[in-house]
Amino acid sequence: MVGSARKRKQQFTYGDLCTWPEGERWELIDGIAYDMSPAPSKTHADLSGELFFAFMSYLRGKPCKVYAAPFDVRLPDGKESDSVVKNVVQPDILVVCDEKKLDEKGCRGAPDLIIEILSPGTASKDCIQKRNLYEQHGVKEFWTVDPTNRLVHVYILGSDGQYGKPAVFTDCGMVTVSIFDDLKINLREVFPRQLKVVRESPRKYLAE
Repeated sequence: MVGSARKRKQQFTYGDLCTWPEGERWELIDGIAYDMSPAPSKTHADLSGELFFAFMSYLRGKPCKVYAAPFDVRLPDGKESDSVVKNVVQPDILVVCDEKKLDEKGCRGAPDLIIEILSPGTASKDCIQKRNLYEQHGVKEFWTVDPTNRLVHVYILGSDGQYGKPAVFTDCGMVTVSIFDDLKINLREVFPRQLKVVRESPRKYLAE
């Protein structure tokens, strides 16, 4: 999830971000700052909670770790210091299997899996800018979760370093997580239940 651009300076770095008030949440994409407020909707929070629980339950006792936003992911272009890194994101859900990438600041380097839950005003940034960023930095598996249309798109990084055409799952689908051999996520348990509405024609009740 990414908010709207707010800061006026041309470009920022992680060093700049660390000087901003602690109560604010920002992401940097190619040095451009995006405000992460306001807080996500209830549906967004529910989806995030269910997905986090599914991964946490599976990963308990295993070396890979799952985290939920707010959790900074620094994506350096090379070996530059944190202070000059221009890409810092807060994915809704992320899985990291290399403990060397983790420190008290969050994660430095590409997580193995990232999930972004879309919001109407920010979907284009998640689906275009952040997808390209994750592909560029080698995130092996990337999901977008669409609460409105109740769909999940799953991108897998190919041997050519690019995401192929995404697999699309409905809210009753079963997603096999490619980075693990035996993890499947039942989307029936992730998306909130919808009440079934029975509609009948009023004609049967009208007097002839």
